[in-house]
Amino acid sequence: MVSDYFDPAELDTGEELYYRRDGVQQAVLRKLRRGQFQVGAALDLHGMTVAAAREALTAFLRHTRRDRLNCVRIIHGKGNGSRHRGPVLKQKINHWLRQRDEVLAFCSARPMDGGTGAIYVLLRRQV
Repeated sequence: MVSDYFDPAELDTGEELYYRRDGVQQAVLRKLRRGQFQVGAALDLHGMTVAAAREALTAFLRHTRRDRLNCVRIIHGKGNGSRHRGPVLKQKINHWLRQRDEVLAFCSARPMDGGTGAIYVLLRRQV
């Protein structure tokens, strides 16, 4: 489960997302930002409500663990349809992923993969 609480100060709307868990080297995040990990699966959350996106994300992460994937892409959109509220799903995804133990790092995708409307997520390897 993931909570809905987030601190809007943690995110500059419309900007690039990035996160790395303590112990993950900066070089790993740099490789992720450059798209140097093979993306094994993608999840598109465009147009979903917050509740539907949370359920989809939880199911998607469960499937990635089952399939032993270590890098995935999540498309959250840029929030252009949210008018004055900004990118709602982007903020939620940023918060939710930080709560998941299997998430080692994430960052905004390269422009060809969705730019600031998508993220690459590096997952802990299954042993």
